[in-house]
Amino acid sequence: MGSSSSTQHHFAFQNAEKAFKAAALIQRWYRRYMARLEMRRRCTWNIFQSIEYAGQQDQVKLHDFFSYLVDHFTPSSHHERDFLNRMFTEERFAEDVETEKGGDYGSIEVPDSYTGPHLSFPLLPDHATALVEAFRRRQQLHARYVLNLLYETRKHLAQLPNINRVSTCYSEEITVCGDLHGQLDDLIFIFYKNGLPSPERAYVFNGDFVDRGKDSVEVLMVLFAFMLVYPKEFHLNRGNHEDHLLNLRYGFTKEVMDKYKIHGKKILRTLQDVFCWLPLATMVDEKVLVLHGGVSDRTDLELLAKLDRHKIVSTLRCKMRKESENREQKRKVTPTSSGQRPTPWFLPQSRSLPSSPFHPGSGFKAHKACRSCSIPCVDHKGQSRQGRRSVDLELERCREQAGFPRIREKGEPLAPDTDCDADAGGVLEPTPEEWKQVVDILWSDPMAQEGCKTNTVRGGGCYFGPDVTEKLLEKYKLQFLIRSHECKPEGYEFCHSRKVLTIFSASNYYEVGSNRGAYVKLGPALTPHIVQYQANKTTHRLTMRQRISRVEESALRALRQNLFAHSSDLLAEFQKHDAAESGVITLSDWAVAVESVLHLGLPWRMLRPQLVNSSVDNVLEYKTWLESLAKEQLSRENIQSSLLEKLYRNRSNLETIFRIIDSDHSGFISLDEFRQTWKLFSSHMNIDITDDNICDLARSIDFNKDGHIDINEFLEAFRLVEQSCSEGHAPACLQSTDAEESGRSSPGPR
Repeated sequence: MGSSSSTQHHFAFQNAEKAFKAAALIQRWYRRYMARLEMRRRCTWNIFQSIEYAGQQDQVKLHDFFSYLVDHFTPSSHHERDFLNRMFTEERFAEDVETEKGGDYGSIEVPDSYTGPHLSFPLLPDHATALVEAFRRRQQLHARYVLNLLYETRKHLAQLPNINRVSTCYSEEITVCGDLHGQLDDLIFIFYKNGLPSPERAYVFNGDFVDRGKDSVEVLMVLFAFMLVYPKEFHLNRGNHEDHLLNLRYGFTKEVMDKYKIHGKKILRTLQDVFCWLPLATMVDEKVLVLHGGVSDRTDLELLAKLDRHKIVSTLRCKMRKESENREQKRKVTPTSSGQRPTPWFLPQSRSLPSSPFHPGSGFKAHKACRSCSIPCVDHKGQSRQGRRSVDLELERCREQAGFPRIREKGEPLAPDTDCDADAGGVLEPTPEEWKQVVDILWSDPMAQEGCKTNTVRGGGCYFGPDVTEKLLEKYKLQFLIRSHECKPEGYEFCHSRKVLTIFSASNYYEVGSNRGAYVKLGPALTPHIVQYQANKTTHRLTMRQRISRVEESALRALRQNLFAHSSDLLAEFQKHDAAESGVITLSDWAVAVESVLHLGLPWRMLRPQLVNSSVDNVLEYKTWLESLAKEQLSRENIQSSLLEKLYRNRSNLETIFRIIDSDHSGFISLDEFRQTWKLFSSHMNIDITDDNICDLARSIDFNKDGHIDINEFLEAFRLVEQSCSEGHAPACLQSTDAEESGRSSPGPR
């Protein structure tokens, strides 16, 4: 018996030992598996963010280029001044008599066939709730109600301070939500999970309500409606995307014009003014500061609290205070020589930025001093400063004609002196310091390192370290900051010793399964309670591996498109590493070359297996690899490889340029708009082109001969010009004839 019992214990011990070893092996395998998934997830995340921030840099560069053109072009007539004005600014309703009287939305009739939601003012809670339900059923709000709601919103916002004060004493809790970016499903899910706004349930939405998503209009209407119903419990902060210039690139302008084709222009002009009146920040119990981007080492809450926020029309362009018109006369005496005029950076002739006052080495010394903002457009010296101020003066005087013509008597001067403006009580433009303060709080991001430096990744604002946060909290006796502005995998992230909380409420921002959304609830103790969610039901049916694989595939596809868009530059860089002209380079050289061209800061060696599958013996035939990239894109586009590369690289810029030239947001470029734009370019690049040549060029681009140029015709013209240039016909790059293109039809959308 004893021997049998001992044997059983021995086998039991052996089995237990094997079980422990097996458990350890399984645990080790699982940890490695999860570590690999996490590594893939982080790489995917870096790809999406790098491409997103590169797009923001392109927007800033494109705007700087057009600003430089405008500031160095002398309008020869009121008509040209009006066009330049409409390229970047539209009349603000604050100065419009019609708006002060309540607008003309009452003249817009609602047809009997309209089955969407109806609004009456003052709004009641049931109206706002019905609006949410109508949008959930994909109904559209009539333009009359949209404009009515926007006018009421503007009147309410104009009464608010720059920094709202809210208290947990009057509500059970305060919920702070981050970026929504036009994702209505996330907003509805927040209300479903957390409850609709009420006197007991206050909300703060922290900016970036629009762009990128397809329901930006609906998101705005819901937010504005609840703000009017609960003015003391529902608060909105301005984000960097509440900016009409960013809306041109990131989809909101297009969405409004697609949904409201007749009244879209009026809605856009009203929205621009509403955005200018949005508060800049919210203070909870005087202890928690809620703002969209962040802070800098020069953030001054006292200055932010007293500046006129409605003067900040856009954070992409700082307009100087008005000066007298003799600046323009002085600039006319000393015109810029043609040899000093830079070539546009996005045109085929050059890939470099113009050597303008916006870039180092151009004599603009004040740029280094403006550390907090990497969009230098203030304190120009000499002729540049005079040019900017004189043109801005002209633009200011012609604003009324951008969307709201004012009849002037013949011979009436456009602009009195600055002194007259001051005496008359005219509204001055923001000072450079005011503008920098707003740019910093809307564009900045936190960093782990100490100090404060220019945010070159985004192109605006700064990176601020833990020491900057600590000094600001100590100075104003705050506990912590809540900000948004950055998409986070889990929807939120603490940093700076939990003194800075990032909240991002747009789930599945890059791709389905890419990230969670989150909001934070604050009670009287001000202890943050984070709530995470996924608004898309599809993600709940996918395993973690399936989600990561799906998002990774989307990110790699976007990255391959980016690589293909820079094929020519990559080939030139590869050839630098191939001194022997053997047609092959090492994979290490491949990684270095790709980063030197794309500047995305990605771990290329880690991404190599997903991007390069034809390497042998640690070397790569780079021409074969580039050809494989081209085949992947050409399988979907019947266009020559080099031309398609240009379209992929420049499409976003071209679409933005199209919308800038289309100053009346009609969806078409008229002959007059085309003529004025060409005068601007020809003046800048010293190209001698007559009005007849411009008309011939416009007719050649108007493939369907309807008298207007749409976006497809605009892109097709760019493709044809590229083809002509690549074949060595330089003159054809500047002029085309109607006979050459008369047989071509307008291409379909790509």
